[in-house]
Amino acid sequence: MKKKLIRALFCAAMVTSGLAGCSGNHSATGTAAQEAVGKTSASSETGRVYYLNFKPEVDEQWQEITKAYQEETGVELKVVTAASGTYEEVLKSEIAGSKAPTLFQINGPVGYQNWKDYCLDLTNTELYNALSDKELAVKGEDGGVYGIPYTVESYGIIYNDAIMRAYFATEGAKAASVDAINSFAKLKEVVEDMTLKKPELGIEGVFASTSLLPGEDWRWQTHLANIPVYYEYRDNHVSDMEKLTFYYSDNYKNIFDLYINNSTCAPGLLGSKAVTDSMAEFALGECAMVQNGNWAWSQISEVEGNVVKEEDIKFMPIYTGIEGEENQGLCTGTENFWCVNSQASEADQKATLDFVNWMITSDKGKDYMVNKLGNAAPFTTFGDDEKPSDPLAKEMYRYMDSGKTSITWNFTTFPSQAFKDDFGAALLEYCNGNMTWNEVKDLVVARWAEEKAAIVQ
Repeated sequence: MKKKLIRALFCAAMVTSGLAGCSGNHSATGTAAQEAVGKTSASSETGRVYYLNFKPEVDEQWQEITKAYQEETGVELKVVTAASGTYEEVLKSEIAGSKAPTLFQINGPVGYQNWKDYCLDLTNTELYNALSDKELAVKGEDGGVYGIPYTVESYGIIYNDAIMRAYFATEGAKAASVDAINSFAKLKEVVEDMTLKKPELGIEGVFASTSLLPGEDWRWQTHLANIPVYYEYRDNHVSDMEKLTFYYSDNYKNIFDLYINNSTCAPGLLGSKAVTDSMAEFALGECAMVQNGNWAWSQISEVEGNVVKEEDIKFMPIYTGIEGEENQGLCTGTENFWCVNSQASEADQKATLDFVNWMITSDKGKDYMVNKLGNAAPFTTFGDDEKPSDPLAKEMYRYMDSGKTSITWNFTTFPSQAFKDDFGAALLEYCNGNMTWNEVKDLVVARWAEEKAAIVQ
């Protein structure tokens, strides 16, 4: 009954928000994809490239790449971008067409299970051989290589150092610097004191609003949820589990409660908040902290009226109260893996591999990868001077070089989008006072087991 209730609530929330669908895959919109500009003189013998892009925020850049590549090589290249939350549905539709994508994306091992019939073995390709850490690749049961990561990313708590310095200068501050914040206990102490001093600091909340609008809740049902899953996997010496106990659910609750009780927005209003709302609040100086990843630099810098200086944008780890967390770094990994369509013609496969090799070996391709797409490309073909230089990327590299233990991205093993959607819906009901935390925990455990069993079947 609880599961049915949450699904019903989730559907109702989606209808209220003007969204459609409740199957775990969001419906595509009429403006979800934009085809590449320009015409090509490439013949069928040279093959064609059709890339289905996952990230709407870089569609403009991919269209620029399309034009440049076609002009340089004469090879037909088309890039179509799926709207946010619709990628799986768009891929299902496009892959069945006569002009199917030759290059597409999976999010990791679970994504590979869904699309393995269309994934070409890339073991003997230049793309795989150039990968700096071969363990990052998605491999099949046969040992073949079927997904190649094209970027590495990190997420944590982004903070405005100017506001933090102002706080440390207040009378009775609970810490003298951010360096003293290396545990949940200290973070909680500082945050709650900052909440008391909001008028003095000129902020509306310590944290930006916790966006729980359906489809906008991925920072909590995926990214934040990764931390307790990471530690449960670690304790059991596994990389996946058919049944999750959610052993560290209280630690999740620790930081989630801190977010919602010390933010710019009352808990009961979070169902109307999107990620863009959160990032705007941070950019406008209305709060001191926001959980997000290094990709958020553009979301901050491009906000009209942004008041946060580049040198004041910093990262700290997400602390939850788990023993040993003083040695914890950022959550670092990827869910962005290139796959080549094994059902495409040999000419199209070759053209596609030539294209991705151009992206990671040519000066122009590497410039697009780093400076336009913002990718921290994990390939040996990129030198130290060919890395993103924005402030959050610099922070990512700083943590990676600090000796701290990075939290690996295990959410690529989460059983399904339906599981994540149900988790997000339950979090919203918790914020609204309609569910207890124990009910949220029970739902997570039950839905994980159900969705994992469905994969096996």
